[in-house]
Amino acid sequence: MQLKRKFEKGEFAILAEIEPPKGVEISTMVSNATRVKGDVDAFVVPEMSNAVMRMSSLGGAMILQGKGMETVVQFNCRDRNRIALQADLLAAYACGITNVMAVKGEDPSFGDHHQARSVYDIDLVDLLQVVGGLQKGKDMAGIELSGSPEFLVGSTVDAGAMGKSPELVLEEMNKKMEAGTQFFITPPIFDLSAIEPFTKRVHLQQVNIIPTVLLLKSLGMARYMARNVDHIYIPDDLIRRIQKSPEKVRECVLIAAEMVNTLKAEGFSGVLLSTIGWEHKLPEILDKI
Repeated sequence: MQLKRKFEKGEFAILAEIEPPKGVEISTMVSNATRVKGDVDAFVVPEMSNAVMRMSSLGGAMILQGKGMETVVQFNCRDRNRIALQADLLAAYACGITNVMAVKGEDPSFGDHHQARSVYDIDLVDLLQVVGGLQKGKDMAGIELSGSPEFLVGSTVDAGAMGKSPELVLEEMNKKMEAGTQFFITPPIFDLSAIEPFTKRVHLQQVNIIPTVLLLKSLGMARYMARNVDHIYIPDDLIRRIQKSPEKVRECVLIAAEMVNTLKAEGFSGVLLSTIGWEHKLPEILDKI
């Protein structure tokens, strides 16, 4: 439980996102995680992000846990009803996974199975309350469990999201904290000014806020996100920096590492490194932190 100990001691935590495969070939996932095992406190295994069908978060996390790596397994409201969510939470803990993260889950229209039907039997706060109830020894029907789990519980917070008032973000975060959330992961941050209206309203020493540091893969990706992803702010200066660089991928790696160092200096509890399929670049980023 390295991640929990880091939070308890107030030490900076490094999390890395590892996508499960779209298939059963796990060697690449395991190899990428193993390369940075000693530098990462826990691996966040997404639950079919962007509604793209892949191996489940629970399956991917169980594989990495079996290789001696600490994981954070995601559970979303999109794909399961309350019975299945509770069943998989119990299974996760019984398999040695003690870190869980509750997420809403993107609509299937974003993914590769457009005819899929969303479940949303319960909402995100309900899901967090379900986790809390299981830890108290009872399921949603009030029936006592034969042994209860003890999780470190995380969720999302829209800190830094463009077009959303910091007051509303704080209100939503407080509801999740009341439901038992112990750490929060933000959308990707490329400029501290984007998150400043939020950080002025919270005590970073009292709440575990984990900004996402996203590795840009190219100038085109940076431009596309700046123009089309409403909740993420990418400053023009950063885009010009990538444009001027003769080695654009290397520059993007440097930008990610610099952001990690900046967030650590600002007093955040940690970062989540997200490389969206470029997990082989994690060692380069970590070497520069």
